[in-house]
Amino acid sequence: MRPLQRILGLAGVPAHERAAARRWGRRFEAPMILLASWIIVEWYLEAKGVYPDGLARFTDWTVWLFFITETATLALLARDPAGYLRGNWLNLFIIAMGVPILWGVETYAGALRTLRLLLILPLLLNLSDTIRRVLARNHLGITLLFGFLLITLAGILISGLDPAVASIWDGIWWAWVTVTTVGYGDIVPQTAAGRFFGALLILFGIGLFSLLTANFSAFFIARDEERLLEKEDAEHLRLRRIEGQLERLERQLASIEARLAGRER
Repeated sequence: MRPLQRILGLAGVPAHERAAARRWGRRFEAPMILLASWIIVEWYLEAKGVYPDGLARFTDWTVWLFFITETATLALLARDPAGYLRGNWLNLFIIAMGVPILWGVETYAGALRTLRLLLILPLLLNLSDTIRRVLARNHLGITLLFGFLLITLAGILISGLDPAVASIWDGIWWAWVTVTTVGYGDIVPQTAAGRFFGALLILFGIGLFSLLTANFSAFFIARDEERLLEKEDAEHLRLRRIEGQLERLERQLASIEARLAGRER
């Protein structure tokens, strides 16, 4: 995923960068999600023709200033600013394109609002990385695939077991609703075999969602532990620097004492 992100100009802060750059990169994630969410809402309101031009102008400035702030801050904190900018060239492109638009050049009217949709790309890529890491934990991806296949087969079986289920598609819909324990009640098995089968499917759904909850909890706990370890590593590095400074001071004091002792002799 990282080479693709670099090609798209959405590499973010590499894992080998300074702790401060990675920390600020995470801090910018929340504003990124808020802006991306608002852009989707704004896009819908503009399509309906109920979005005021003044508010749209304010959003233009907000997005543009956000890109400037994020790009400048992370580039200054990065060990390799040029490398960071090369990997996030899309930020520079949006900043450059925003200049004539924000200052009122009507030839480019609406272009920045189209470019604002590019803000959603890093959000989707970050989410895909997160989802991929969650699915890799405890073979959760394979478990979900197995669950999907079992639900599909259960829908096919119930359509043959119970006359209340008119088709295979109705059976698959019933199986999904039953596994999630939603129970809309639009399709209800009438036979004893169908109800017994439904009870087994409900038990499977409870187990599946318990597994999902446990995996998500484990993922977020592990992520917090990683952040604590990063902070500990930063503190250890700072302590080693302090120890090195103290050792140099001790050597300097020993040298001064030796000189004073030589003069006294």
